[in-house]
Amino acid sequence: MGLDLHKLEHLVAVAEEGTFTAAAKRVHLSQQALSSSIRALEREVGVDLLDRSGGAVTVLPAGRALIADARVLNGVARSALQRARRIGRGEAETLRIGHTPAVTGDEVTALLRQVHAADPQLSTQVNQRYPDELTGQLQSGELDLGLCRAMSPARGLARGALTRQRLRVAVAAEHRLAEQDSLSLAELADEPIAVWGHPGRSGYTDLLVEHCRNAGFEPELHRNPIQGTPPVTAVIGTGHVAFVTASPGIAAGGRVRVVELDPAVHVPLHALWPQHTASEARDAFLRAATD
Repeated sequence: MGLDLHKLEHLVAVAEEGTFTAAAKRVHLSQQALSSSIRALEREVGVDLLDRSGGAVTVLPAGRALIADARVLNGVARSALQRARRIGRGEAETLRIGHTPAVTGDEVTALLRQVHAADPQLSTQVNQRYPDELTGQLQSGELDLGLCRAMSPARGLARGALTRQRLRVAVAAEHRLAEQDSLSLAELADEPIAVWGHPGRSGYTDLLVEHCRNAGFEPELHRNPIQGTPPVTAVIGTGHVAFVTASPGIAAGGRVRVVELDPAVHVPLHALWPQHTASEARDAFLRAATD
């Protein structure tokens, strides 16, 4: 038995919108037609997917399980359709890449130079995405590749390490540590440290915490309230320090100094991609970008 992808899309819409009325507007159906579609899907599956009692729509466990797979299935189907159309029209593939704020624009540019040196014909389109957005667009087929640090791959996604980069510390120009040529992790024991993700919910933040604990202290973390900005800017006017992968020296127009860690500490640069889709451009990128 095959699943109707349109019906799966209808189920996802009801779950995300919370009501049949809002979901019907989203998928451009009447409320009655949408309800009939969901009923038909439940008959195909053989179990109830939604609880409609009490005047509200609640997704049942079977519905949650199906929705988790539906996002992946719809993304694979969309990617397959786009690939067939592109090949049939004789169009070149453009690799759609997203990167989280933890991977800076300079790092992405350097990586693209490396890839284009190996494959000058490779066409790329790059945009910054927050982690949840990156995951969702990879699952839905809107992106072909994601660049991140220590993000766990969600359902339907594969992960590979491209390289390891040296971790450094950004401090405001007037900070007491700004005069040092290098410092050890242990010297940050009494410093408030800016991070971008919540501990326990961000793989990269958890990795940084682990490095601090290995150096013998429990870090005092402060989540940067200004998301999406270059990591070095998190220390300006805050009194915090921040872990960065930027080159050592003066940054942010002289307002920040990036200091080496000694001994060296490294963090991974990861790639995420939909594991059940085919992409010659993505394969070429991964070959050229992996150390």
